[in-house]
Amino acid sequence: MKKMVILGGGYGGLTVANELLEKDLPKDTVLVLVDRMPYQGLKTEYYALAAGTLADIDIRVQFPVDPRLILKFGEVTGVDLDRKLILFENDEPLSYDWLVLGLGCVDKYHNLEGAEQYSESIQTLSATRKTFQKVNDIAPYGQVTIVGGGLSGVEMAAELRESRADLNIRVLDRGASVLSAFPGKLQTFVRDWMLEHDIEMRSHICLSRLEGGILHNQQELIHTDVTIWTAGIQPSPIVRQLQLPKDSQGRVVLNQYHQIPDYPDVYVIGDCASLPFSPSAQAAQGQGRQVAEVMRAVWKNETPRLGKIKLKGVLGSLGKKSGFALLGNRPMTGMVPRAIKSGVLWMSKRHFG
Repeated sequence: MKKMVILGGGYGGLTVANELLEKDLPKDTVLVLVDRMPYQGLKTEYYALAAGTLADIDIRVQFPVDPRLILKFGEVTGVDLDRKLILFENDEPLSYDWLVLGLGCVDKYHNLEGAEQYSESIQTLSATRKTFQKVNDIAPYGQVTIVGGGLSGVEMAAELRESRADLNIRVLDRGASVLSAFPGKLQTFVRDWMLEHDIEMRSHICLSRLEGGILHNQQELIHTDVTIWTAGIQPSPIVRQLQLPKDSQGRVVLNQYHQIPDYPDVYVIGDCASLPFSPSAQAAQGQGRQVAEVMRAVWKNETPRLGKIKLKGVLGSLGKKSGFALLGNRPMTGMVPRAIKSGVLWMSKRHFG
């Protein structure tokens, strides 16, 4: 039997698996889905788990049950592209005929001293659980500081306000405003919402060091009980250690079929792939569908014909009753985008399930 191995059961990897199981998987080919966990965690909702407004079970999606799909769980330590092997911490290497690399991202600390040691993360399910414990153990009237005023930082701050009305919450950002990459209308709406809900926002912050409960903003000392890091991401260490052409963000440069040019049997999707747009669950799913198309063409000895991946927009939440969106070039605010995001979550759980 030939093996197509999907490394990572996130949005992109699970899309590849579902697409191939639903259509024309050759009888001499088996799928192997490799992940450290026995289910997918819906990463776009990790902020709610960290805040305590959603339970762990609410953001799990079970992997497909199918005789053509082998589930393998373990900690991957490396990929040998030349020998076509996946290496594990406590297991024998796994060979493959085709490989999909969908290992996602980790926090990027920008070489800031103490940042990894003294801040909490919402990048993995395991780290998010620890963040939940830290945040919800803070005594009343304690201080939470969120470093990074992008989408993740804003959603984290808003959800935490809904969970803990007693806490002091602040967002630190290097730019002039939260959501600096978004249109001014959305920035203004979110800033007003945060002011109304007593969330402190500080701009033009340039941290030089973190230690314990102190953040060094050059000469200023900013005191905090818990620091949550949302100030940047980078590809998985497994991908970073591969000696391949990469873009300025460390993401693997691919051909038009999402393949590594020198290793056409290897596909890279999601946060590790160099794409003309920002990493997102939506982009990973779009890539996953196209990789499945390419594989079907390969198996039929046909030339793949792919269109452009079309992204519908960005959705953000401000607690459970408000939100914001950028759909195409159209900004939206209030209950409608929040309701749309809830609907997307509902569909994600049922589609992947």
